[in-house]
Amino acid sequence: SKLKESAYKSYDELPLFLNANTVAKALGVSPSTGYELLHEKDFPALKIGNRIVVPKQEFIRWVEQNTGGKV
Repeated sequence: SKLKESAYKSYDELPLFLNANTVAKALGVSPSTGYELLHEKDFPALKIGNRIVVPKQEFIRWVEQNTGGKV
């Protein structure tokens, strides 16, 4: 299935910490896919209490590594 367009135009628009929903919007995938990504073992997610978030800089690094730097 084709990726939907990202809801964000640049990394500058992302919050410092991304939740599953923000990850999904940034990547143009469904919320459930965003949630699954946060549980992948190579994804840079942090568990804070009962929430899982991704630091913005780590997210950007992950995207670049997984796209060969072509974003």
